[in-house]
Formats: sequence, C-alpha cells, structure tokens
Amino acid sequence: MIRPSPISTVLSVVLGVLALTFPFLPLGDQAAFMLQIANFTVITAVLSLSWDILARTGQLSLAHAAFYGIGAYSYTILMAHAAPWWLAVLLSGLIAGLLSLILGAVTLRLQGMYFAIATLAFTEVIKTVIQNLPDTFAGGATGMLVPALFGGQPNLQYYAAVVLLALTLLVSIWVRNSKLHYAFTAIRQGEQVAKVLGVSASRYKLLAFFISSVLAGFAGVLYASKTFFIIPAETFSLSVSVSSLTTAIFGGLYTTLGPVIGSVVLTVLEELLRLKIPNGYLVVYGVMLVLTILYLPRGIMGLLERKKA
Repeated sequence: MIRPSPISTVLSVVLGVLALTFPFLPLGDQAAFMLQIANFTVITAVLSLSWDILARTGQLSLAHAAFYGIGAYSYTILMAHAAPWWLAVLLSGLIAGLLSLILGAVTLRLQGMYFAIATLAFTEVIKTVIQNLPDTFAGGATGMLVPALFGGQPNLQYYAAVVLLALTLLVSIWVRNSKLHYAFTAIRQGEQVAKVLGVSASRYKLLAFFISSVLAGFAGVLYASKTFFIIPAETFSLSVSVSSLTTAIFGGLYTTLGPVIGSVVLTVLEELLRLKIPNGYLVVYGVMLVLTILYLPRGIMGLLERKKA
C-alpha cells in the first residue's frame, strides 16, 4: 500500500472540512454566488482527477469533453422520457463508459499526438451528431432545457457534487493501492516494458479509459442539472478537455490530491482575475499557467513535497 505523505494528509483534511462546511460559511450577500463557484470547482475536480486516471497509462486524451457531454445529454434525454432520476443518472455514466470502450478498442493502439488527435476528432463527431439529431429529441444546435436534480436546491446539488468527488477520490486511491498502479506505471514507461512484465497494455488502457469516462459522464450529469440548459457547442467544447488536463498538470500528475488542488487554485484564480481584469484576464491567466507548468513540472504537489523534504 502507498502511504500518503503528511502534507497530503493535512491538505486532505483541510479540503474535506472546507467542502463539507462551505454552504454554512458566513458569506453574506455573496453566499449564493460563492456556492455556485464552489459547485463548479468540485465538478472540475472530478473531471480533472478522472482525466488523470487515464493519464497514468501515458495516454493524452482530448475526449473528456465528449464523455462529459454524453453524460449531460443522456441524462437530459432520459429525464425527458420520464425515466426515474436515479436511473437516468446511473445510465448516463454507463453510456459514457460504453462509448469509451468502443472508442478505446479502435484508438488505444495509437500513442502520443496520434491518440490525442483521434480523441479530439471523436469529440467533434459526437458534437456534430448531437447537433443534427431531431430537435424534438436532443434539441439540435439550440440546446435543451434540463430537469434539475433535487428540485434545483443549491445545497443538495452541491453536496451531490461533493459525493461524486469523494467517489472519484476513492476510485483513485483504489487504483494507486492495487496492482493497477503498477500496471499503469509500466505501460506509461513503455508498452515493451509492460509486455516484458506480463502486463496486457491494451486491456489495462481500456479499463483506465472506461473508469475515466464513467466518472466524466457523471460529472456531465451534475453540470447539466446545475446549469438547467445545455447546448452542444458549450458542452462538447475543447475547453472542457483542456481544463481537465491543465488543472491536473498544475496540481500534480499521477497523484490523487494534485488534480483537486489544481482545480481549486485555478478556479479561484480565474474568478479573481475576471473581477480585477475583466477585459484581459484570460491572457494573464494563460501566461501564469504556462510559467507554472514550465517551472513546476511536477505541479503544486511536487513543490510541496520538495519543500517538505
């Protein structure tokens, strides 16, 4: 078993307490707005950590937006056809996972930029398909209204996101403390190395792809329920995939806590810059992100571990 470092334990406790108590903090007139930001931060953390699970096999996927959007649209369509909410949620994640198995069977033999391009193309294909489905079924390019989970109550929706993040953390910890960790690491070091060790690269990469996509699908459900309206151009946007990988890299790749910390820091930073520099915050945000990635290749977790040492 891989034991967490003291700094990881402390940060986990602090973030856990903050997540559980956030709706009760005395934030005054900004409480509703801050809770919304917190909700999207938690969903971003789920996306980032689920993307990182696949990245542990060395695969750079740009299809996370596809599975996120598939979860969102599957939930919305199922609810529109009078499915029970719990069944709609469950099936939405499983549909995303099933499509990942189909995509993975075709593309996981590719590596590096070729795999990234293939997954990006898949996202564009899914977006185009959704846009061209009958408006009465999937809303077309103009989008669909989404039935809200839990009657649209902000606190309940927020805690639903926290529960999903907790599940994602448990899955990540399970991966790191099982034989999957060694299999994924061997594949990342090179498929020839994995083959010598008796690891089936195709089987383990497909499993990582499935786990990652199911969690992304569930995140899409919560996103759709929170926003009440989804459109293909936004839900399947490349920015969703890019956000997932940048927050994971910023926080620390191949770790459980890193992507969560990256999501919290980058979301807060983006909102602060948006308030202070409304017309140029994305430029400043991008420059800061690039500099951080260049000079902190192991992310925030790497910096904290290095200072501890």
